[in-house]
Amino acid sequence: MRTKTCIVAGALGVAGRAFLEELEGRAEWEIIGLSRRSPEFRTRAHFVAVDLTDAEACARLLAEFKGTTHIYFAAYAPQPTLAEEVALNLAMLVNLVSAIDKISPSLQHVAIVHGSKWYGNHLGPYKTPAREDDARHMPPNFYYDQQDWIEGFQSGKRWTWSSWRPHGLCGLSIGSAMNQLNALALYATISRELGRPLRFPGSAGAFRAVYQFTDASVLARAALWASGEAACANQAFNITNGDYDRWENIWPDLAREFKMDPGPVQTLSLARFMADKEPLWARIRERNGLRPYRLRELVNWEFADWVYSSSFDQMSSLAKIRQAGWNEVLTPLQMFRRLFARMREERIVP
Repeated sequence: MRTKTCIVAGALGVAGRAFLEELEGRAEWEIIGLSRRSPEFRTRAHFVAVDLTDAEACARLLAEFKGTTHIYFAAYAPQPTLAEEVALNLAMLVNLVSAIDKISPSLQHVAIVHGSKWYGNHLGPYKTPAREDDARHMPPNFYYDQQDWIEGFQSGKRWTWSSWRPHGLCGLSIGSAMNQLNALALYATISRELGRPLRFPGSAGAFRAVYQFTDASVLARAALWASGEAACANQAFNITNGDYDRWENIWPDLAREFKMDPGPVQTLSLARFMADKEPLWARIRERNGLRPYRLRELVNWEFADWVYSSSFDQMSSLAKIRQAGWNEVLTPLQMFRRLFARMREERIVP
């Protein structure tokens, strides 16, 4: 019997799909997925195509979901500049939450997925380990606008909110703007096809710097758990796999996952050097019976270049969520092995 109804916004992104998959096995949940695209995988979720930037469309298309109990907001609309991201991404949250708050007396919790850009890691070195109460950097940053709005809008209401700041988020998705899992798997596959070792394509500093990952399934489980925890009500949390590492430590193991020799650092722009690889990828895809995705549907190489070039430590403190009671830990290699296996099962890579 379904006793809870959840709306997942951005349901086909890295975080959104992980929420769907975690909810699939929980019989008490009815799942509503919001996305402009249809899912390319089997799911029991009911999908609704809605433009979250359109307040009238949100109100009209979501009017039937009067029993919604939870919202997991993982939608993101990239824009050319940080300033341009603010209005659009704020509007999506405002329109969705306002519409459901108006019609559903059953609403219990709204969880928002943010990230470690909250601390300014996209701008350069920042204070580490980052803590949830650290000072904000110079705006614009649409996370701040979303956070300020949800705090103000929720004040005095029956439901609660939480916001989440993962780092190095990895999970299955197609067409996502920020998906470093696909970038690593496709780069390795193409390098192997060309008979090259798996060389680290970023900077020597990034190869050695402290880094951290978040399996999207860990994020989803943590947010679902926190939804029912009184200690987590109206709080922001860092979330990672709970283990720091360095690319230089895990790179040999990643190479072995693709049956390759690990190579040294060879700094290059993947956006430039992968620009001509579509025909090569088509041959790999056809020979191995892979699903017919083009490289540009799977990977944003510019995002990968940014990930591999950040030559400073990136560390988030988990003290706050640990003290609240969350204690799951996953090593980078455990995460990558699981996700690479899923990519092979779904015929995304050979």
